[in-house]
Amino acid sequence: MHENKELNKPSCSSLISGATPLYPSNRFSVAPMLDWTDRHCRYFLRQLTQHSLLYTEMVTTGAIIHGKGDYLAYSDEEHPVCLQLGGSDPHDLAHAARLAEARGYDEINLNVGCPSDRVQNGRFGACLMADATLVAEGIKAMKDAVSIPVTVKTRIGIDEQDSYAFLCDFIGTVADRGECDTFIIHARKAWLSGLSPKQNREIPPLDYPRVYQLKQDFPQLTLAINGGIKTIEEAKEHLNHVDGVMIGREAYQNPGMLVDIDRQLFGSTTPSVDCVAAVEAMYPYIEKELAQGTYLGHITRHMLGLFQGIPGSRQWRRHLSENAHKAGADVSVLEQALAKVSQQYRESVS
Repeated sequence: MHENKELNKPSCSSLISGATPLYPSNRFSVAPMLDWTDRHCRYFLRQLTQHSLLYTEMVTTGAIIHGKGDYLAYSDEEHPVCLQLGGSDPHDLAHAARLAEARGYDEINLNVGCPSDRVQNGRFGACLMADATLVAEGIKAMKDAVSIPVTVKTRIGIDEQDSYAFLCDFIGTVADRGECDTFIIHARKAWLSGLSPKQNREIPPLDYPRVYQLKQDFPQLTLAINGGIKTIEEAKEHLNHVDGVMIGREAYQNPGMLVDIDRQLFGSTTPSVDCVAAVEAMYPYIEKELAQGTYLGHITRHMLGLFQGIPGSRQWRRHLSENAHKAGADVSVLEQALAKVSQQYRESVS
């Protein structure tokens, strides 16, 4: 798992190595997604982009402080990586943040955007938008406890509290009282009842101009936009108006879109990532994890969408889906799946 290597660990604001400093890692990030962006997923995504900021799944303060498992486990290769916290008690948030900083995380993010009933019952997520003062107290407690950046991911409103004035009041209160200088804004409001989390990602209309206006009215803040973004070209357009772009499900379901992110959005001069080489780079990690008792399918499930649109991609997915879960499955399963698509992939990019 994680070994602290402070001398070698890039910071969250790490810049393009070997070049004139251009952009911080939060210029482009992959969103925190529950049950998806676990440590295996992040390790894989790091093979595709070196500079993007990767987020953990949301982890509650209670799990970190009182849980029996290691909820802060990750690999050094994942940097820069941000821990997303779920919680509302300032003391617990500060405690969890200190533990995360000690483990070497680059950044802490507070979830003020998830609308699920389970999250609301724990009094965290999107329902916290109704209590900007409490959010500010939690952020301030964390900022006083750690030296790494502390940020907020939120929505543009909740239920009937969806006016621009409400959003400005929330951002202004958390920025002033909480001393928060970075917000990731999902450009949809959340309905706290009546819609499932999936519906809340699709039904409330996107309002990108509202986020653009927020940047104009709070120019001193770092603002990133999230919601419905699917391509690099769309990300570039948003970056004309805000400081950063966060992509979630598209980056997970079609991870091949990330192979040119470093060149297109961070100004890197290194060649675009070769997807076949990215898979092969996973072999040592997989072998180590298998030796520790991890099932192959727990890792390869994050890789299924890599060759989307390439002839042979269906065979790649099918072979992994049918064989990675079997007892004794090892790297050879991945090698066999890769053989079904590698030639077609190389021809498509040549």
